[in-house]
Amino acid sequence: MRTAFPATLPVTLTWANRRPPSPPPPADLGIVRRGTADHLLISGDNLAGLSALQDMVAGGVTLAYLDPPFFTGRVHERVERSRDLRGNLVRSTRPAFDDRWAGLAEYLEDVSDRIAAVRTLLAPHGSLVLHVDPKTSHYFKVICDEIFGPDCFASEIVWRYRRWPAKTANFQRVHDVLLRYCKDARVPSRFNPQYEPLAQSTLATWGTKKQRAVVGEDGRRLRSSVTEEASPGVPMGDVWEIGIVAPVAKERTGYPTQKPAALLKRLVESLTDPKEIVLDPYLGSGTTAAVACELGRRSIGIDKNEESIEIARSRLNALGVRPMLKQVLTESSAAVALDRALLA
Repeated sequence: MRTAFPATLPVTLTWANRRPPSPPPPADLGIVRRGTADHLLISGDNLAGLSALQDMVAGGVTLAYLDPPFFTGRVHERVERSRDLRGNLVRSTRPAFDDRWAGLAEYLEDVSDRIAAVRTLLAPHGSLVLHVDPKTSHYFKVICDEIFGPDCFASEIVWRYRRWPAKTANFQRVHDVLLRYCKDARVPSRFNPQYEPLAQSTLATWGTKKQRAVVGEDGRRLRSSVTEEASPGVPMGDVWEIGIVAPVAKERTGYPTQKPAALLKRLVESLTDPKEIVLDPYLGSGTTAAVACELGRRSIGIDKNEESIEIARSRLNALGVRPMLKQVLTESSAAVALDRALLA
């Protein structure tokens, strides 16, 4: 016999010595290079950076896109390609970010801290999109239910892509998972419908005009007719087929785990309006900032890797934008800076 549980009974994830999300450490931002306030790049630990943003944009972010490390257990490297004096291709690498952890618990707690800090920055109509893989998405689904509330879950998007097959006695893994949560379930979240092309069979039968259902007295659909209004297409589903960034693609920066601009473009167009703020606390290759700029949105990116900041700055410069650069200043870093100033 099944036991009936109250619908409001919370379901939580637990493990030995699990701690709740920690509040971000007090921090401030110091200006490194002036530029437009519409595009801000912040160098430093992203949790401290999120803390420093509380006084600036709390309740003002429409979309936060989080693409954390994927718990791979290794150091990821940036690849640079150049040619020597003879025209031969030369490949060099250097560390980009460290994805090694003491264990799954440490990893989940680290990302959970950032999710909780981002939630406080979202506008009531805003959304968080967490980009992970099937290895951890089920854990983060429960964690996000805890932080946002299960009613704030909006969708699970499957990003399907093609890549070079790997040797494995299993089905090839060809997808990532994007979990979308809205800030407040009582407030309509920002959403601009996107459409896919009509199927060939639909075009052959109905053409490019909108269909209208003819319904009987019992509410059942009897037949369909065609209107004079053009159809925008089929409403976008939650499985997206978008190619990865190819090694020879023009948008390739050499930064590891770079996501395609087409993926971010779909998210930004769907979940924000022009002039609204897009936040990426795991800036990486700067794709989110570049796409936001191209689409007329404002952007904030955070990364402790100086090279990541420089790549993002270069991409924005190529779009004719000079971003503002700031440095995270925690109490300890501010004290070090003061000591250096006194010694000088």
